[in-house]
Amino acid sequence: MSRIGKKTIIIPQGVKVEKNGRCINVSGPLGQLQMDCHPRIKVKVDSSAGKVLVENEHPQSHEARQMHGTTRALIANMVAGVSKGFEKKMELYGTGYNVKEQSEKLVFQVGFSHLVERPIPKGIKVNIDVNATRGNEVPARFTISAMDKRLLGQFAADIRRIRPPEPYKGKGIRYADEYVRRKVGKAFTSGTV
Repeated sequence: MSRIGKKTIIIPQGVKVEKNGRCINVSGPLGQLQMDCHPRIKVKVDSSAGKVLVENEHPQSHEARQMHGTTRALIANMVAGVSKGFEKKMELYGTGYNVKEQSEKLVFQVGFSHLVERPIPKGIKVNIDVNATRGNEVPARFTISAMDKRLLGQFAADIRRIRPPEPYKGKGIRYADEYVRRKVGKAFTSGTV
């Protein structure tokens, strides 16, 4: 049995969880999310007690054991998403690097000969705090927020993949809480000929 799968999900006030066959609908102050459950996983919604319980009816099946904790985590993320939402802070390091929002797209200037554009998916909001870097020490900062944690994580990963941080000077796009392990560059010694 999965330790995570056995935990009950508490439904906060203002959030409504409904089960329609295998489809789970979660609605709250920020919007509505839905997902289809795995056929071997049983979800019980107790609206009066404000709880959701995920059960594995086939504990001998390897796939059902895998999906037990995963299903519970996905439903818990949906409940948290429609009530509070999720956000990811990102930073852009490098001289001359900048980011701006233009007609539902994020436009990056990150050291290439061209601008890199990424369309902002529906349901994601972008807030640019500092749009351009100041030298190599002060980064450009922006925050991505959404109620769907999977969509948010995938969009943040796509942005980071444009220019991952390099290990020598740390230039590139990174998460705000990411640690970049730095390497020492070539050391020149003064030798006599």
